[in-house]
Amino acid sequence: MHAGASARIFQLARKLRDNMTIPEKRLWEFLKSRPNGFKFRRQHPCGEYILDFYCHEKRLSIEVDGESHNKANQVEKDATRTDFLRQIGIKELRFQNEDVLNQLERIVSAITLELCEGSLQGKQGRALEENKEK
Repeated sequence: MHAGASARIFQLARKLRDNMTIPEKRLWEFLKSRPNGFKFRRQHPCGEYILDFYCHEKRLSIEVDGESHNKANQVEKDATRTDFLRQIGIKELRFQNEDVLNQLERIVSAITLELCEGSLQGKQGRALEENKEK
């Protein structure tokens, strides 16, 4: 679940939980309500990275990026990180700070759609699917 994250990464994740950005706080208000029955963690250690938000059950990472992620060297680092996550079976959704602040409903819809993928309606739908198979 943590892909060999070091003690240093765990310590940094704890600090980041205490210093979330305003867009992260806004999105966390939605994610902590367990949308569609799925639990999210915030500032989750994974290898040498810290995922802004992570749902283990769906193997889904959600990142909220500020302007620094538009710089060439950071774009390259983000691509490396995305490749790492993909290799260990984690899908990544990325959103810009501005979009979280100004288009939160659209972001929530995109996340909800991703959570419903592969099931009728999240956890409740999976229970229905399991009963149909029996």
